[in-house]
Amino acid sequence: MGSPTTKFRHPSSLLRHHLRSILLVFTTFILTHLLDRISTGYWCPFAARNHGSPEFIGFGGDDESRFWMDRRDGSGLDMRVYVYDEDEIVGLRGLLYGRDGRTLAESCVKGQWGTQVKIHRMFLGSRFRVRRKEEADLFFVPTYVKCVRMLGGLTDREIDKTFIKVLNQMPYFRRTGGRDHGDRTDKKNTSAFSTWKDIIIPGNVDDQMTSGAPFVQPLPLSRRKHLANYLGRAQGKVGRLQLIELAKKYPEKLECPELKFSGSDKFGRKEYFEHLRNSKFCLAPRGESSWTLRFYESFFVECVPVLLSDQVELPFQDVIDYSQISIKWPSTQIGPLLLDYLESIPDEMIEKMIERGRRVRCLFVYAQESQTCSAINGIFWELQKKIRRFHQSSETFWLHNGSVVNRDLVPFSDWKPPIMRSYAEVGWEQQHLSDCLSNDMLRSVHTIQLPQES
Repeated sequence: MGSPTTKFRHPSSLLRHHLRSILLVFTTFILTHLLDRISTGYWCPFAARNHGSPEFIGFGGDDESRFWMDRRDGSGLDMRVYVYDEDEIVGLRGLLYGRDGRTLAESCVKGQWGTQVKIHRMFLGSRFRVRRKEEADLFFVPTYVKCVRMLGGLTDREIDKTFIKVLNQMPYFRRTGGRDHGDRTDKKNTSAFSTWKDIIIPGNVDDQMTSGAPFVQPLPLSRRKHLANYLGRAQGKVGRLQLIELAKKYPEKLECPELKFSGSDKFGRKEYFEHLRNSKFCLAPRGESSWTLRFYESFFVECVPVLLSDQVELPFQDVIDYSQISIKWPSTQIGPLLLDYLESIPDEMIEKMIERGRRVRCLFVYAQESQTCSAINGIFWELQKKIRRFHQSSETFWLHNGSVVNRDLVPFSDWKPPIMRSYAEVGWEQQHLSDCLSNDMLRSVHTIQLPQES
């Protein structure tokens, strides 16, 4: 009988076989992703790598300039937000309407503190709102304290005491040390922004300027009277005083009218924007804090904003390249050199910056959640990046079975307000709030940070 024969493949034949197999797998992978792209209507590898972050807004060409908002239908957002009711916590009504309840939401929704009301309304009507605390990823504590304080409804001291009273009634706040609780806050003099816990939101530009038919239209560059302007009060701030003195020396280049808020010379809102639009560059120095509303207003009169605030933080930095739509100049270099620099920029470049700003300014508009490009959806994307799946604080401990307890080993489900602590802890908290809340600052991981305007 003949012995059985064994066939051996030539090494080159075996190599070709492996290469064909690898090519088949790779082709299958590419086709699958292409089909997925066609079926979903978008393909966003950058967002996938960054856990749902939006894509960067490009300005190079038509395809690059498409917004990440245009590529998404909101399905990538996944969060659950609990909104505290004004009557749920004793003292919360005072932070909304003042000690006598006379500060109305409609009085607060306009002006620079209007975001306090708009953010509250956003969460109340949001599709992400839940009614049960145990289901929530984030908690929103509604307060209108900036407006209440400005209108005389509460003093700083009253705000501090009321905040302590409110927080003592929030077991979920104690569970995380406030890391998943947020309000819309302000702080004077210094920047309290912390990238690991806070988000920056846009300022509240007048609704009459952000609507489809703004009541003041931009002017062509050729018709603008001034190179630059600063519209604001001095308030004893060094940078502002320098600009006012600079305008006296170069009135044909820099306009700095004295803003009056009462009397026959009072600046109305329309008159304010008519002045703002009459320059190529709108100067935005710091005020009580590093933040300034003029930066956002500039985009709606199509005036290139020039930031003169060294510590300023801007919203949505993961999707907006601010160097393409604005200028940041050192506050230590306010003087003739600044005007010479601005004068050296050709109109063609200014027009390009204005056009780029036109593309992104929808992110500064507090439109409905259904509007794809809006401050609201930008804020949701920012909040989603802050969600934590695990919660802990100095007041929480956990056991082998996953249960969360306090230092007296009381299960979290049995924590009842008021949540009392030792005298030393209360003393620390009062000092902490004195440092962080006296200027309307609630320090928490999901604080929606908007420093005080000038």
